Amino acid sequence: MTGIIMFFAALALLVVGYPVAFTFGAVALFFGLIAAFIEMLPDPTFAFVFEEFFSMFSMMPFRIYSIMTNTILMAVPLFILMGIILQKSRLAERLLESMGILFGKVRGGLAISTVLVGTLLAASTGVVGASVVAMGVISMPVMIKYGYSKQLATGTICAAGTLGQIIPPSIVLIILGDVFQLPVGDLFKAALAPGLMLVGCYILYIVVLAFFSKNVAPEIIVAEEDKKGSVKRALLAILPPLSLIVMVLGSIFAGIATPTESASVGALGAIALAGMYKQLSWQIVIDSSLETVKITAMVFAILIGATAFSMIFVYTGADLIVEDFMTSLPGEKWGFLILSMLAIMLLGFFIDFIEISYIVVPILLPIADIIGINPMWFAILIAMNLQTSFLTPPFGFSLFYLKGVCPPEVQTVDIYKGVMPFIVIQILVLASIVIFPELYGL
Repeated sequence: MTGIIMFFAALALLVVGYPVAFTFGAVALFFGLIAAFIEMLPDPTFAFVFEEFFSMFSMMPFRIYSIMTNTILMAVPLFILMGIILQKSRLAERLLESMGILFGKVRGGLAISTVLVGTLLAASTGVVGASVVAMGVISMPVMIKYGYSKQLATGTICAAGTLGQIIPPSIVLIILGDVFQLPVGDLFKAALAPGLMLVGCYILYIVVLAFFSKNVAPEIIVAEEDKKGSVKRALLAILPPLSLIVMVLGSIFAGIATPTESASVGALGAIALAGMYKQLSWQIVIDSSLETVKITAMVFAILIGATAFSMIFVYTGADLIVEDFMTSLPGEKWGFLILSMLAIMLLGFFIDFIEISYIVVPILLPIADIIGINPMWFAILIAMNLQTSFLTPPFGFSLFYLKGVCPPEVQTVDIYKGVMPFIVIQILVLASIVIFPELYGL
């Protein structure tokens, strides 16, 4: 029972706003001491309690060393560096400006172009915050200017910005590959079809909505000569990042390079693209490197804290309590899947995908193994679910990113209303993966 109380204590502290890595580490130490005290009952002398306490953490240095030497996790800072450099080279701005005019004549064209640009950014940067902010700054004023509904504009930007969670190369998939001990390249392949299905459903929703509600997404009249020039600009804006995506993902899918090796190619390719756009400077390299170090340090600090947390969780026997509860659910596999997906979605309202990946998923993984669930299928379901958590009010991170760069006339309630249809679409796609895994090759 100590471990279960520990889990909810950590969750409460995270909701309050305490730093994630320090919360996991501190809660592990505090409840480890309590567990040692209980273990030594009825004679909990000071020396014996601390001897038991230190024995709990005796394997911690070896675990930290294994994290430091994990070749899968080496891809994380490289993909982050690639994303930040591409964001600073104004890639999103070039794509949105050219494709916005290209699709402008179609009803809902600006929203469709935002989804397509979000897809390209997801496959080339994978950084959700950067994608949402970039598209919010560039695309939102344009859509508002041409009479687009505020709800459709905000919902489209938030949904397109979160595609970096499921479309490879995704930091989420790399982390899940480490947790599940699955080849990251195989996870990337498995995530491609669900990601593209989601993109297709987004575009279909926009087209249908624009057709039946003509005032929601009016067409933009563009002169023929401007359109010819815009096609050329669009191709010049799309081809370089598309080439980078083909190099990174193509080398993984073809088996030429591991995800870590292709991440290094991606980082170098991003620097080359920045140079091609004449945006490369020492300042950009230094700023991007510093930001990469900060984000990477945060990820690995959370991982170390989560490692300590999981050690105490297992020591107290809480994993067995959860296992007994989950395996006794009605419907066995389906009962477990429904409850685990619901739990991850609800936790996503309050805490980040990294905490869920390193704390909740390791608890569910042994149970899924006992029940006989395909780990690749389960990993894709979790990745899709974690993407949904970026959109769900009231604490979806994409909502906060967008609100920070929205024009004053766009209210928080507009963003909440705007994302609701896209959340429904994500849940429907998630349900289709659960019911028809063979449709996605899972």
